[in-house]
Order: sequence, then structure tokens, then C-alpha cells
Amino acid sequence: MIIKRINHLGIVPKDLNQTKKFFTEVLGLKEEGNEVVAEQKVIVDFIRCDAARLELLSPTSEESPIAKFLETRGAGIQHVALEVDNLDNWIEYLKKNNIRLIDEKPRYGAHNTRIAFVHPHSTGGVLVELVEEQSK
Repeated sequence: MIIKRINHLGIVPKDLNQTKKFFTEVLGLKEEGNEVVAEQKVIVDFIRCDAARLELLSPTSEESPIAKFLETRGAGIQHVALEVDNLDNWIEYLKKNNIRLIDEKPRYGAHNTRIAFVHPHSTGGVLVELVEEQSK
């Protein structure tokens, strides 16, 4: 089992347009479109940064975890996503080591991925997403 790389940073902006303009027009990073992830009640705007992405997260509903994040914490980095080689093995490994998971089974993520979140209580306060890329 290996962690391949940082896949993306999940960022919750206060002003999506201002944030996109900064990363694309000011810094010159490439915008790669967006995707609605209905299960998570979020729109994800993708910005490419070399081998990783920035994901700008916007809620589609007041019940969205992203809406709750904005309300309680304000804008900022919401999570770090680590790309793994075998998500099922990683989930089992973490469970065996008494690591608290938000997702004990993989679920669908943006960009045709399988994902699972590790609870911040087990990571020292950082929300960690494990990502497994799928064949397109």
C-alpha cells in the first residue's frame, strides 16, 4: 500500500469568482471546468496546479457539509486529499488501527474517483480524504 501524491486541496472560498480569478488570471493556473457531486451537495471547480488540483467547493444546498463549513469556520482550506493505490485496503488498514473514519466504505467523488474521508479527530484536526483514481 502506498500514498502516491497529494491529489488535491479542497478549498471553500467566500467569493468563488474572486478566488477563481486570482488562481487563473493572476497566478496563471489552468481552469479545468466543474462538476456537480449531487451526493455531497457540492459544485467542484477544478484548477490544475502541475500534478495536483485545487478544488474550489461551493454548496448546492444549506444541508451541504460545505455550507456548514462556511457557516462555522468561514472560507479556507477544508481538506487535503491523498491519492492511494488501493482504497479498500487503506480503509481496512485504518479500521484495524482504530482510526476513526467518516466513510467506512468508498463512495463516488469528482473526476470519476472513489473516495473516503478520515475523521479529523484521528488526524489532529485535519480532514483527510483518501482518493483512488479510476480508469476512464
